[in-house]
Amino acid sequence: MTYDYITAMDPDALRRDYPIGADFPGPLACMSRDELRARQERAFSRVMAFAWRVPFYQRLWGAKGIEPGDIRSLDDLPKLPTYDKADIMDSVARFPPLGDFHGQDAHPPERRPQIIFHTTSGTTGKPQPLLFGPKSREVQNRLLARLYLLAGMTRDDVVHSVYGHGLINGGHYVRETVQHWVGARFMSAGTGVETRSAQQVFIMKEFGATAIVGFADFIRRLADVAREEGFEPGRDIPIRLICAHLGSETQASLSAAWGGAAVYDWYGVGDTGIIAGEGPDRTGMHVWEDAHALEIADPDTGAPVPRGRLGDMICTCLFKDDIFPIIRFNTHDVTEEVIGANPLGLPFRRIRGFLGRSDNMVKLRGINLFPTGIGALLVDQAEGATGEFICRVHKDGTRDAMTAHVEVRGEMTAGLRERLEGLLKTRLGVEIAVALEAPGALAALTQVESRQKPIRLLDERK
Repeated sequence: MTYDYITAMDPDALRRDYPIGADFPGPLACMSRDELRARQERAFSRVMAFAWRVPFYQRLWGAKGIEPGDIRSLDDLPKLPTYDKADIMDSVARFPPLGDFHGQDAHPPERRPQIIFHTTSGTTGKPQPLLFGPKSREVQNRLLARLYLLAGMTRDDVVHSVYGHGLINGGHYVRETVQHWVGARFMSAGTGVETRSAQQVFIMKEFGATAIVGFADFIRRLADVAREEGFEPGRDIPIRLICAHLGSETQASLSAAWGGAAVYDWYGVGDTGIIAGEGPDRTGMHVWEDAHALEIADPDTGAPVPRGRLGDMICTCLFKDDIFPIIRFNTHDVTEEVIGANPLGLPFRRIRGFLGRSDNMVKLRGINLFPTGIGALLVDQAEGATGEFICRVHKDGTRDAMTAHVEVRGEMTAGLRERLEGLLKTRLGVEIAVALEAPGALAALTQVESRQKPIRLLDERK
Protein backbone atom coordinates (compact mmCIF):
# COMPACT_ATOMS: atom_id res chain seq x y z
CA MET A 1 0.00 0.00 0.00
CA THR A 2 1.30 3.46 -0.93
CA TYR A 3 1.98 5.55 2.14
CA ASP A 4 0.67 8.85 0.81
CA TYR A 5 -0.80 11.93 2.49
CA ILE A 6 -4.31 10.49 2.81
CA THR A 7 -3.08 7.19 4.21
CA ALA A 8 -0.78 8.92 6.69
CA MET A 9 -3.47 11.29 7.97
CA ASP A 10 -5.83 8.34 8.70
CA PRO A 11 -9.22 9.99 7.97
CA ASP A 12 -11.28 7.48 9.96
CA ALA A 13 -9.21 8.04 13.11
CA LEU A 14 -9.40 11.81 12.65
CA ARG A 15 -13.18 11.75 12.49
CA ARG A 16 -13.41 9.44 15.49
CA ASP A 17 -10.89 11.14 17.74
CA TYR A 18 -11.48 14.83 16.97
CA PRO A 19 -15.22 15.46 16.50
CA ILE A 20 -16.39 18.64 14.77
CA GLY A 21 -19.67 20.11 13.52
CA ALA A 22 -22.71 17.95 14.11
CA ASP A 23 -20.51 15.36 15.87
CA PHE A 24 -19.29 17.93 18.41
CA PRO A 25 -19.32 17.76 21.35
CA GLY A 26 -20.64 14.19 21.01
CA PRO A 27 -18.96 11.85 23.51
CA LEU A 28 -16.85 14.72 24.87
CA ALA A 29 -19.92 16.30 26.48
CA CYS A 30 -20.39 13.46 28.95
CA MET A 31 -16.71 12.79 29.55
CA SER A 32 -15.40 13.32 33.07
CA ARG A 33 -12.09 15.01 33.84
CA ASP A 34 -10.73 11.60 34.86
CA GLU A 35 -11.76 10.08 31.52
CA LEU A 36 -10.23 13.02 29.68
CA ARG A 37 -7.01 12.62 31.65
CA ALA A 38 -6.84 8.93 30.74
CA ARG A 39 -7.20 9.82 27.07
CA GLN A 40 -4.51 12.49 27.39
CA GLU A 41 -2.14 10.03 29.06
CA ARG A 42 -2.48 7.52 26.21
CA ALA A 43 -1.69 10.20 23.66
CA PHE A 44 1.16 11.61 25.78
CA SER A 45 2.76 8.17 25.96
CA ARG A 46 2.83 7.95 22.14
CA VAL A 47 4.24 11.46 21.75
CA MET A 48 6.97 10.86 24.34
CA ALA A 49 7.99 7.58 22.72
CA PHE A 50 8.42 9.47 19.44
CA ALA A 51 10.19 12.45 21.03
CA TRP A 52 12.85 10.25 22.65
CA ARG A 53 13.94 9.30 19.10
CA VAL A 54 14.31 12.96 18.04
CA PRO A 55 17.82 14.45 18.40
CA PHE A 56 16.51 17.86 19.55
CA TYR A 57 14.85 16.35 22.61
CA GLN A 58 17.68 13.94 23.24
CA ARG A 59 19.97 16.97 23.58
CA LEU A 60 17.50 19.13 25.51
CA TRP A 61 16.56 16.49 28.05
CA GLY A 62 19.95 14.80 28.20
CA ALA A 63 21.55 18.09 29.23
CA LYS A 64 19.33 17.99 32.33
CA GLY A 65 20.20 14.37 33.12
CA ILE A 66 16.69 13.13 32.24
CA GLU A 67 16.24 9.55 31.11
CA PRO A 68 13.16 7.89 29.52
CA GLY A 69 12.09 6.17 32.74
CA ASP A 70 11.91 9.52 34.53
CA ILE A 71 8.81 10.66 32.62
CA ARG A 72 5.90 8.29 33.10
CA SER A 73 2.85 10.56 32.95
CA LEU A 74 1.66 14.14 32.54
CA ASP A 75 2.30 14.58 36.26
CA ASP A 76 6.00 14.42 35.40
CA LEU A 77 5.85 17.23 32.82
CA PRO A 78 7.38 19.82 35.20
CA LYS A 79 10.52 17.65 35.34
CA LEU A 80 11.12 18.46 31.67
CA PRO A 81 12.65 21.81 30.69
CA THR A 82 10.62 24.20 28.60
CA TYR A 83 11.92 25.51 25.29
CA ASP A 84 10.97 28.42 23.06
CA LYS A 85 11.53 29.89 19.63
CA ALA A 86 15.16 30.74 20.46
CA ASP A 87 15.91 27.04 21.01
CA ILE A 88 14.28 26.14 17.70
CA MET A 89 16.28 28.78 15.87
CA ASP A 90 19.46 27.51 17.54
CA SER A 91 18.62 24.04 16.24
CA VAL A 92 18.21 25.47 12.72
CA ALA A 93 21.55 27.27 12.97
CA ARG A 94 23.31 24.07 14.08
CA PHE A 95 21.61 21.75 11.62
CA PRO A 96 20.48 23.81 8.61
CA PRO A 97 18.12 24.18 6.97
CA LEU A 98 15.41 22.41 9.02
CA GLY A 99 17.10 21.81 12.37
CA ASP A 100 17.07 18.50 14.20
CA PHE A 101 13.59 18.70 15.72
CA HIS A 102 11.45 17.34 12.86
CA GLY A 103 11.87 13.64 13.67
CA GLN A 104 11.25 12.41 10.13
CA ASP A 105 14.18 10.01 10.36
CA ALA A 106 12.72 8.39 13.49
CA HIS A 107 10.15 6.60 11.32
CA PRO A 108 10.82 3.47 9.24
CA PRO A 109 11.66 4.45 5.64
CA GLU A 110 8.51 2.84 4.24
CA ARG A 111 6.28 4.83 6.66
CA ARG A 112 8.19 8.09 6.80
CA PRO A 113 5.67 10.98 6.75
CA GLN A 114 6.18 13.78 4.30
CA ILE A 115 7.01 17.20 5.74
CA ILE A 116 4.57 20.02 5.10
CA PHE A 117 6.75 23.12 5.20
CA HIS A 118 5.86 26.69 6.11
CA THR A 119 7.48 29.47 8.10
CA THR A 120 6.59 32.17 10.58
CA SER A 121 6.22 35.70 9.24
CA GLY A 122 9.67 36.72 10.44
CA THR A 123 8.33 40.03 11.74
CA THR A 124 10.54 39.78 14.84
CA GLY A 125 13.61 38.33 13.12
CA LYS A 126 14.61 35.43 10.89
CA PRO A 127 11.63 33.28 9.80
CA GLN A 128 11.27 30.03 11.72
CA PRO A 129 10.58 26.78 9.86
CA LEU A 130 7.18 25.34 10.76
CA LEU A 131 6.99 21.62 10.02
CA PHE A 132 3.97 19.33 9.99
CA GLY A 133 3.11 15.78 9.04
CA PRO A 134 -0.17 14.79 7.37
CA LYS A 135 -1.79 13.64 10.61
CA SER A 136 -0.76 16.60 12.74
CA ARG A 137 -1.66 19.02 9.94
CA GLU A 138 -5.18 17.69 9.60
CA VAL A 139 -5.74 17.45 13.35
CA GLN A 140 -4.90 21.17 13.55
CA ASN A 141 -7.26 21.82 10.66
CA ARG A 142 -10.12 19.90 12.27
CA LEU A 143 -9.63 21.65 15.60
CA LEU A 144 -9.87 25.04 13.88
CA ALA A 145 -12.91 23.82 11.93
CA ARG A 146 -14.44 22.89 15.28
CA LEU A 147 -14.21 26.55 16.28
CA TYR A 148 -15.49 27.89 12.96
CA LEU A 149 -18.47 25.53 12.94
CA LEU A 150 -19.23 26.24 16.59
CA ALA A 151 -19.23 29.95 15.73
CA GLY A 152 -21.81 29.33 13.00
CA MET A 153 -19.79 29.12 9.77
CA THR A 154 -21.53 26.97 7.15
CA ARG A 155 -20.94 25.57 3.67
CA ASP A 156 -23.00 28.47 2.31
CA ASP A 157 -20.59 31.14 3.57
CA VAL A 158 -18.15 33.07 1.41
CA VAL A 159 -15.07 33.46 3.62
CA HIS A 160 -12.71 36.38 3.02
CA SER A 161 -9.28 35.70 4.53
CA VAL A 162 -6.78 38.46 5.37
CA TYR A 163 -4.14 36.05 6.66
CA GLY A 164 -0.80 36.11 4.87
CA HIS A 165 -0.40 33.57 2.10
CA GLY A 166 3.19 32.98 0.99
CA LEU A 167 5.55 30.83 2.96
CA ILE A 168 3.66 31.98 6.08
CA ASN A 169 1.70 29.15 7.66
CA GLY A 170 -1.42 31.04 8.75
CA GLY A 171 -3.21 31.62 5.47
CA HIS A 172 -2.63 28.09 4.15
CA TYR A 173 -3.65 26.43 7.41
CA VAL A 174 -6.88 28.43 7.52
CA ARG A 175 -7.58 27.79 3.82
CA GLU A 176 -7.15 24.04 4.32
CA THR A 177 -9.47 24.15 7.32
CA VAL A 178 -12.27 25.87 5.45
CA GLN A 179 -11.88 23.84 2.26
CA HIS A 180 -11.25 20.40 3.82
CA TRP A 181 -13.60 20.42 6.82
CA VAL A 182 -16.10 23.30 6.57
CA GLY A 183 -16.80 23.35 2.84
CA ALA A 184 -17.36 27.10 2.48
CA ARG A 185 -16.08 29.15 -0.45
CA PHE A 186 -12.71 30.64 0.46
CA MET A 187 -11.15 33.86 -0.85
CA SER A 188 -7.46 34.16 0.02
CA ALA A 189 -7.00 37.92 -0.21
CA GLY A 190 -4.08 38.10 2.21
CA THR A 191 -2.61 41.22 3.78
CA GLY A 192 -2.76 44.75 2.41
CA VAL A 193 0.57 44.11 0.71
CA GLU A 194 -0.70 41.02 -1.13
CA THR A 195 -4.00 42.63 -2.15
CA ARG A 196 -4.52 46.37 -1.68
CA SER A 197 -7.11 47.22 0.95
CA ALA A 198 -9.35 49.09 -1.50
CA GLN A 199 -9.22 46.13 -3.90
CA GLN A 200 -10.11 43.76 -1.08
CA VAL A 201 -13.24 45.77 -0.36
CA PHE A 202 -14.34 45.56 -4.01
CA ILE A 203 -13.64 41.80 -4.05
CA MET A 204 -15.76 41.32 -0.95
CA LYS A 205 -18.60 43.29 -2.54
CA GLU A 206 -18.32 41.58 -5.92
CA PHE A 207 -18.28 38.00 -4.64
CA GLY A 208 -20.66 38.42 -1.70
CA ALA A 209 -18.39 37.83 1.30
CA THR A 210 -20.35 36.82 4.39
CA ALA A 211 -17.48 36.01 6.80
CA ILE A 212 -14.00 37.40 7.50
CA VAL A 213 -11.09 35.59 9.13
CA GLY A 214 -7.76 37.11 10.18
CA PHE A 215 -6.27 39.55 12.66
CA ALA A 216 -8.74 42.04 14.11
CA ASP A 217 -6.56 45.11 13.51
CA PHE A 218 -6.66 44.75 9.73
CA ILE A 219 -10.28 43.57 9.67
CA ARG A 220 -11.22 46.81 11.42
CA ARG A 221 -9.10 48.76 8.95
CA LEU A 222 -11.04 47.19 6.06
CA ALA A 223 -14.29 48.50 7.51
CA ASP A 224 -12.85 52.03 7.40
CA VAL A 225 -11.64 51.50 3.82
CA ALA A 226 -15.08 50.21 2.82
CA ARG A 227 -16.66 53.44 4.01
CA GLU A 228 -13.99 55.49 2.24
CA GLU A 229 -14.92 53.65 -0.97
CA GLY A 230 -18.63 54.37 -0.50
CA PHE A 231 -19.77 51.01 0.91
CA GLU A 232 -21.58 50.51 4.19
CA PRO A 233 -20.19 47.47 6.04
CA GLY A 234 -22.96 45.06 6.97
CA ARG A 235 -25.31 46.37 4.30
CA ASP A 236 -23.40 46.67 1.01
CA ILE A 237 -20.96 44.01 2.18
CA PRO A 238 -23.15 41.65 4.24
CA ILE A 239 -20.61 40.27 6.69
CA ARG A 240 -22.41 38.26 9.38
CA LEU A 241 -19.48 36.43 11.02
CA ILE A 242 -15.93 37.40 12.00
CA CYS A 243 -13.47 34.89 13.45
CA ALA A 244 -10.44 36.92 14.43
CA HIS A 245 -7.51 37.24 16.76
CA LEU A 246 -8.48 40.14 18.98
CA GLY A 247 -5.81 42.49 20.27
CA SER A 248 -6.75 46.04 21.12
CA GLU A 249 -10.12 45.54 19.49
CA THR A 250 -13.07 44.50 21.63
CA GLN A 251 -15.73 42.24 20.19
CA ALA A 252 -18.26 45.03 20.52
CA SER A 253 -16.20 47.59 18.59
CA LEU A 254 -15.26 45.17 15.82
CA SER A 255 -18.86 44.01 15.52
CA ALA A 256 -20.09 47.61 15.31
CA ALA A 257 -17.51 48.41 12.61
CA TRP A 258 -19.01 45.65 10.45
CA GLY A 259 -22.69 46.39 11.02
CA GLY A 260 -23.32 44.04 13.94
CA ALA A 261 -21.51 40.90 12.72
CA ALA A 262 -20.98 38.14 15.30
CA VAL A 263 -17.34 38.13 16.44
CA TYR A 264 -15.45 35.13 17.84
CA ASP A 265 -11.91 35.12 19.18
CA TRP A 266 -9.47 32.21 19.23
CA TYR A 267 -5.88 31.53 20.25
CA GLY A 268 -3.07 29.50 18.74
CA VAL A 269 0.51 29.82 17.49
CA GLY A 270 2.15 28.72 14.28
CA ASP A 271 3.84 25.67 15.82
CA THR A 272 0.77 24.24 17.57
CA GLY A 273 -2.23 25.43 15.58
CA ILE A 274 -5.35 26.40 17.48
CA ILE A 275 -5.18 25.78 21.22
CA ALA A 276 -8.41 27.41 22.44
CA GLY A 277 -11.46 29.18 21.06
CA GLU A 278 -14.73 30.83 22.01
CA GLY A 279 -18.08 29.12 21.92
CA PRO A 280 -21.62 30.51 21.91
CA ASP A 281 -21.50 30.72 25.72
CA ARG A 282 -19.05 33.68 25.51
CA THR A 283 -17.42 32.77 28.83
CA GLY A 284 -13.81 32.57 27.71
CA MET A 285 -11.92 30.31 25.34
CA HIS A 286 -12.35 26.57 25.62
CA VAL A 287 -8.96 24.84 25.60
CA TRP A 288 -9.09 21.86 23.22
CA GLU A 289 -7.71 19.57 25.91
CA ASP A 290 -8.43 16.47 23.85
CA ALA A 291 -5.44 17.64 21.79
CA HIS A 292 -3.33 19.80 24.12
CA ALA A 293 -1.98 19.83 27.66
CA LEU A 294 -1.75 23.51 28.58
CA GLU A 295 0.20 24.84 31.56
CA ILE A 296 0.09 28.43 32.83
CA ALA A 297 3.35 29.31 34.55
CA ASP A 298 4.99 32.25 36.26
CA PRO A 299 7.17 34.03 33.64
CA ASP A 300 10.02 34.51 36.14
CA THR A 301 10.09 31.21 38.04
CA GLY A 302 8.37 28.77 35.69
CA ALA A 303 6.22 27.52 38.57
CA PRO A 304 2.48 26.94 38.00
CA VAL A 305 0.42 29.99 38.89
CA PRO A 306 -2.74 29.79 41.03
CA ARG A 307 -5.97 29.55 39.02
CA GLY A 308 -7.07 32.99 37.86
CA ARG A 309 -3.55 34.46 37.85
CA LEU A 310 -1.61 35.66 34.81
CA GLY A 311 1.14 33.45 33.42
CA ASP A 312 2.93 32.17 30.32
CA MET A 313 1.17 29.52 28.26
CA ILE A 314 3.30 26.38 27.95
CA CYS A 315 1.87 23.90 25.47
CA THR A 316 2.30 20.18 24.90
CA CYS A 317 0.61 18.87 21.74
CA LEU A 318 -0.83 15.42 22.35
CA PHE A 319 -1.34 14.61 18.66
CA LYS A 320 2.02 15.45 17.08
CA ASP A 321 3.53 11.99 16.87
CA ASP A 322 4.40 12.15 13.17
CA ILE A 323 6.54 15.29 12.59
CA PHE A 324 7.97 17.82 15.10
CA PRO A 325 6.71 16.71 18.51
CA ILE A 326 5.91 19.69 20.74
CA ILE A 327 6.49 19.10 24.46
CA ARG A 328 6.52 22.06 26.87
CA PHE A 329 6.82 24.80 24.28
CA ASN A 330 6.79 28.18 26.02
CA THR A 331 4.81 30.54 23.82
CA HIS A 332 5.60 33.53 26.09
CA ASP A 333 2.00 34.54 25.48
CA VAL A 334 0.24 35.52 28.69
CA THR A 335 -3.25 34.47 29.79
CA GLU A 336 -5.18 33.39 32.87
CA GLU A 337 -7.61 30.56 33.53
CA VAL A 338 -11.34 31.27 33.78
CA ILE A 339 -12.65 29.83 37.04
CA GLY A 340 -15.95 27.96 37.18
CA ALA A 341 -17.79 25.04 35.58
CA ASN A 342 -17.76 24.76 31.79
CA PRO A 343 -21.18 26.03 30.64
CA LEU A 344 -21.16 23.78 27.54
CA GLY A 345 -20.81 20.69 29.71
CA LEU A 346 -17.37 19.96 28.30
CA PRO A 347 -14.53 18.59 30.45
CA PHE A 348 -12.29 21.38 29.15
CA ARG A 349 -10.79 24.29 31.06
CA ARG A 350 -11.20 27.84 29.75
CA ILE A 351 -8.76 30.74 29.41
CA ARG A 352 -9.24 34.44 28.80
CA GLY A 353 -7.19 34.29 25.62
CA PHE A 354 -4.17 36.32 24.58
CA LEU A 355 -3.46 39.12 27.08
CA GLY A 356 0.09 40.10 26.04
CA ARG A 357 3.59 38.69 25.77
CA SER A 358 5.86 38.24 28.74
CA ASP A 359 8.89 38.95 26.52
CA ASN A 360 7.17 42.15 25.34
CA MET A 361 6.27 43.20 28.85
CA VAL A 362 7.53 46.54 30.09
CA LYS A 363 8.35 47.11 33.74
CA LEU A 364 7.70 50.77 34.52
CA ARG A 365 8.53 51.90 38.05
CA GLY A 366 7.91 48.42 39.39
CA ILE A 367 4.65 47.76 37.48
CA ASN A 368 4.41 45.10 34.75
CA LEU A 369 2.68 46.53 31.68
CA PHE A 370 1.48 44.87 28.48
CA PRO A 371 1.07 47.19 25.45
CA THR A 372 -1.95 45.24 24.20
CA GLY A 373 -3.70 45.71 27.54
CA ILE A 374 -3.00 49.45 27.50
CA GLY A 375 -4.30 49.71 23.95
CA ALA A 376 -7.46 47.78 24.79
CA LEU A 377 -8.24 50.19 27.64
CA LEU A 378 -7.69 53.26 25.48
CA VAL A 379 -9.65 51.96 22.49
CA ASP A 380 -12.54 50.94 24.73
CA GLN A 381 -12.70 54.26 26.58
CA ALA A 382 -11.84 56.83 23.89
CA GLU A 383 -14.88 57.90 21.91
CA GLY A 384 -14.09 57.80 18.21
CA ALA A 385 -11.04 55.52 18.62
CA THR A 386 -10.10 53.81 15.35
CA GLY A 387 -8.51 50.85 17.14
CA GLU A 388 -4.95 51.85 16.23
CA PHE A 389 -2.39 52.55 18.94
CA ILE A 390 1.27 52.20 19.81
CA CYS A 391 3.19 52.50 23.09
CA ARG A 392 6.58 54.23 23.15
CA VAL A 393 8.98 53.74 26.06
CA HIS A 394 11.62 56.41 26.47
CA LYS A 395 13.82 58.16 29.00
CA ASP A 396 12.44 61.16 30.89
CA GLY A 397 15.58 62.46 32.50
CA THR A 398 16.90 59.54 34.53
CA ARG A 399 13.71 57.52 34.73
CA ASP A 400 11.79 55.40 32.26
CA ALA A 401 8.54 56.81 30.89
CA MET A 402 5.82 55.66 28.49
CA THR A 403 3.61 57.51 26.04
CA ALA A 404 0.59 55.71 24.59
CA HIS A 405 -0.43 57.07 21.17
CA VAL A 406 -4.03 56.35 20.12
CA GLU A 407 -5.89 57.34 16.96
CA VAL A 408 -9.27 59.05 17.41
CA ARG A 409 -11.77 60.62 15.06
CA GLY A 410 -13.26 64.00 15.78
CA GLU A 411 -12.08 66.66 18.20
CA MET A 412 -8.93 65.79 20.15
CA THR A 413 -9.40 67.76 23.33
CA ALA A 414 -7.17 68.19 26.35
CA GLY A 415 -10.08 66.91 28.42
CA LEU A 416 -10.14 63.59 26.59
CA ARG A 417 -6.39 63.18 26.90
CA GLU A 418 -6.49 63.96 30.64
CA ARG A 419 -9.39 61.55 31.18
CA LEU A 420 -7.52 58.74 29.46
CA GLU A 421 -4.34 59.45 31.43
CA GLY A 422 -6.36 59.35 34.64
CA LEU A 423 -7.95 56.06 33.59
CA LEU A 424 -4.56 54.44 32.96
CA LYS A 425 -3.19 55.63 36.30
CA THR A 426 -6.25 54.31 38.15
CA ARG A 427 -6.33 50.95 36.37
CA LEU A 428 -2.60 50.28 36.11
CA GLY A 429 -1.16 52.16 39.08
CA VAL A 430 1.43 54.13 37.11
CA GLU A 431 1.50 57.38 35.14
CA ILE A 432 1.40 56.95 31.36
CA ALA A 433 1.19 59.93 29.01
CA VAL A 434 -1.44 59.77 26.27
CA ALA A 435 -1.02 61.35 22.82
CA LEU A 436 -4.10 61.65 20.61
CA GLU A 437 -3.46 61.13 16.90
CA ALA A 438 -5.52 61.59 13.73
CA PRO A 439 -6.83 58.51 11.89
CA GLY A 440 -4.05 56.92 9.86
CA ALA A 441 -1.28 58.85 11.58
CA LEU A 442 0.21 55.76 13.23
CA ALA A 443 0.16 53.47 10.18
CA ALA A 444 3.84 53.98 9.39
CA LEU A 445 4.81 53.03 12.94
CA THR A 446 2.42 50.10 13.46
CA GLN A 447 2.73 48.80 9.85
CA VAL A 448 -0.86 47.59 10.13
CA GLU A 449 -1.22 47.27 6.34
CA SER A 450 1.84 45.08 5.82
CA ARG A 451 2.32 42.95 8.96
CA GLN A 452 0.26 40.05 10.25
CA LYS A 453 0.73 41.44 13.76
CA PRO A 454 1.11 45.24 13.90
CA ILE A 455 3.86 46.78 16.03
CA ARG A 456 2.48 47.87 19.39
CA LEU A 457 5.65 48.72 21.32
CA LEU A 458 8.62 50.91 20.49
CA ASP A 459 11.42 50.85 23.06
CA GLU A 460 13.45 54.01 22.52
CA ARG A 461 15.63 53.65 25.60
CA LYS A 462 18.39 51.81 23.76
